[in-house]
Amino acid sequence: MVQNIRDMDELKALLKSAENKLVVIEFSAKWCGPCKRMYPLFHEMSVQYRNVMFASVDVDNARELAQIYHIKAIPTFQMFKQAQKVTLFSRMKRTICCYRSGSLSEPIFELCGTDAKKLEEKIRELM
Repeated sequence: MVQNIRDMDELKALLKSAENKLVVIEFSAKWCGPCKRMYPLFHEMSVQYRNVMFASVDVDNARELAQIYHIKAIPTFQMFKQAQKVTLFSRMKRTICCYRSGSLSEPIFELCGTDAKKLEEKIRELM
């Protein structure tokens, strides 16, 4: 089931309740054609992957969240574990990469667009 999130308090409550589960958040809008095409697929994934939590944020109704999470295009999918955004690399790969580059920044995984196959692959990888 996909939970609708309207503000930061609801998002924080969802992330807290998820504990160690993966949380996938779809940022979308009701008027957006690609969002309309993606929503049924996103809903199907929420039924199929019961050990993952799914949520949707309407960027028009939750402008503050869209701004906080730097949403520039819709639909955008962000993933969280233990209330933190999931990074692109595993911890080991990130450690090696950051050590070699001297950078401590962590690239965040974010998927923009309607590639349901890629989204599902990432969900399976992170579960």
